[in-house]
Amino acid sequence: MKKDIKIPEVSNVEMAVVYEFNDIYNTNDWNVYLINKKDVDLEMVVIVSQGFSDTKTTSLLRKKIEKLPANSFAKVELIQPELFALNNRFQVTFFEGNNLFEKTFIFKENTIKEGALRMIPELNKRGVTPNNYHINNN
Repeated sequence: MKKDIKIPEVSNVEMAVVYEFNDIYNTNDWNVYLINKKDVDLEMVVIVSQGFSDTKTTSLLRKKIEKLPANSFAKVELIQPELFALNNRFQVTFFEGNNLFEKTFIFKENTIKEGALRMIPELNKRGVTPNNYHINNN
């Protein structure tokens, strides 16, 4: 039975951690973004995030986005620099049409740092993406 369940591969959806200026508090903050590079809307998006290592685990944070329009992005959460020493996992589940998709992104420990910043064209901001650090749930 379990072998009959097909989970489609997710493409053109990405996570990024961006270092940006906060006009309200006059500070530089690290924020997590979800980027939809698809030509279709994502619906009922649920993001579950958690930091972890061999000895520490943070509490789970859940975020729901009703609809993420095609070729757009959404700010998911502020992330504290103290968490960069941990692996940071973001499990993203969403509907595209009538199909359910899931993908897990992992920012490995100590990979989020100013020295790793690069331009993320979809955001027009400098940030870090997990690149080869994601897990496809296939």
